[in-house]
Amino acid sequence: MTTTAASKFDVNRTSSNMCGVTLMNNQNGYVVAEIMRGKSGVTVREFPSMIRVDGENKVVFNWDEISEAIGFEFSQPDFEEIMSTHYGRMVHLDDETILFANPEDAAEYIDFDLKPID
Repeated sequence: MTTTAASKFDVNRTSSNMCGVTLMNNQNGYVVAEIMRGKSGVTVREFPSMIRVDGENKVVFNWDEISEAIGFEFSQPDFEEIMSTHYGRMVHLDDETILFANPEDAAEYIDFDLKPID
């Protein structure tokens, strides 16, 4: 099979309906990953130095739930400390961080204009 230069770089632009984060594989990252492992539609994969947390459509990191499991008050700054990257629309609220796969689903939080253009 031969490939042309153009076909080698073709991209499927269909939405994957996925969103997620990469966490540090340390004590806090591990606890957060363990909480997320039990959630519907969420996949957790561990690597030597990082943990991938991927979800279908939406992933919610609830600070109260994480605080209870981790043993101290966990909040957005703690999350940002263990998170190296993310994909999807990220919305920070007082009590949780939500990742949305599609910007339309986050519209009410991010002032995303969904009006049709003529």
